[in-house]
Amino acid sequence: MPTRELDELDRYVIYRLQKDARGTSAAEIAEDYGVSPSTVRNRISHLEEDGVVRGSHLDIDYEMVGYQLFTIIFCTAPIPEREELAREAMSVPGVVSVRELMTGEENLHVVAVGRDGDDLSRIGRDLSGLGLEIVEEELVHNEYTCPYHWFDPDCGDESAEK
Repeated sequence: MPTRELDELDRYVIYRLQKDARGTSAAEIAEDYGVSPSTVRNRISHLEEDGVVRGSHLDIDYEMVGYQLFTIIFCTAPIPEREELAREAMSVPGVVSVRELMTGEENLHVVAVGRDGDDLSRIGRDLSGLGLEIVEEELVHNEYTCPYHWFDPDCGDESAEK
């Protein structure tokens, strides 16, 4: 897989967008970094075109809107079908993300939300119907994220190699 070299501005733009893509404008990033807003917008466009930035995602409080069951479903998929089954699992109503693992028996982690046990049971049946073996289900209390530290302008390249 070809890689794209990131310069200091690219890393800064990614870092700021990872922190708060929705609440951060190109003008703010430009002012803080000392470049023009059009330079930042062009960088974002190039990062998107090159597939480095694949989208921005909202952080939803599902419980606040009535979906109090936020769960991770650990599944096993046959290796030759793993990628296809991961994509198919995304079509199951209630599934919000799927993580495909390269090793191990529980090689698909499906994140789903539901209002009640009936929702989760239906999601489980739908996933099983696709050919996935459900190994375990865990309810999630909270999830926390942060930007990858290497994109932090105060981090420096040396720490990325450690």
